[in-house]
Amino acid sequence: MARVLIVGGAGFIGASLTRRLLGEGHAVTVLDDFSTGSRANVEGLGAAIVEGDAREPLPGAYDWVFNLACPASPPHYRRDPLRTLTASVDGVRQALALARRCGARLIHASTSEVYGDPLAHPQRETHWGHVNPLGPRACYDEGKRVAETFALEHRRAYGTDVRLVRIFNTYGPFMAPDDGRVVSTLILQALRGEPLTLFGDGSQTRSFQFVDDLVDALVAYARADRAAIDAFFAARGLGIPLLNLGNPEERTVRELAETILRLTGSASPLAFRPLPGDDPRRRRPDIAWARACLGWAPRVPLAEGLRRTIAYFAGVEGRP
Repeated sequence: MARVLIVGGAGFIGASLTRRLLGEGHAVTVLDDFSTGSRANVEGLGAAIVEGDAREPLPGAYDWVFNLACPASPPHYRRDPLRTLTASVDGVRQALALARRCGARLIHASTSEVYGDPLAHPQRETHWGHVNPLGPRACYDEGKRVAETFALEHRRAYGTDVRLVRIFNTYGPFMAPDDGRVVSTLILQALRGEPLTLFGDGSQTRSFQFVDDLVDALVAYARADRAAIDAFFAARGLGIPLLNLGNPEERTVRELAETILRLTGSASPLAFRPLPGDDPRRRRPDIAWARACLGWAPRVPLAEGLRRTIAYFAGVEGRP
């Protein structure tokens, strides 16, 4: 049994991770400021719940720390860009300090957004990315990029057992209805009989990963032996363990919308809007390292994951 801290654990990824770890018998503490996560996502499960700010010193002693804290959808991270930036940068600094103090293994959640509008396709962990540092998404993209550098230098200076994951578009139960993510937005519009909003002509692509698949990888990464992890990445010339976690099955956003219409039986029309600034045109992970390092690959097909997510939102909406 591990003592586990999930920073930002009341968000939808944290809620699923909390359930998995509690089900395996671990002692779980969830720390969240509930600015975007929901207390209802984790109440009554048996986890200790602490309301706190990830940017402040983190108390306690743990074996594993998962740092998931930071608004991750455009409406949330644009609401307070400075808070978003400091959540990434100061948040990882505090998580690293805690891991060093108590000898914890730190799994830090970075994002596919560090690739920006990528110049390489699919995206490998070695791709430097193509990010606009002054654009509307920069508070999130650049905050996550700086956080990775902090993790790298902390590992070099102190030997901290920190492991990075770049998470690609993930969806599933416990997503916030107002988070602005494409899956939750389209599902709710379909359930309500509203036009489904597509930006541009809907031909931009994403790779949609069901949250249970992501949780499988996060737990496997936390369990993995440090010597084996270090040897794997040293052989590949990387100074820090870093894995893409996503589903390499690439879909257009229009295809996603049409699948949701079919699964919900909705007659909603498609409504096209201008593309927002710096919206990536293509997004698909290369997960060869995750396969080799963890023996992991996504297992949940898109239609199955969408059915489960639709059922969740139908319950939120009070629909049968």
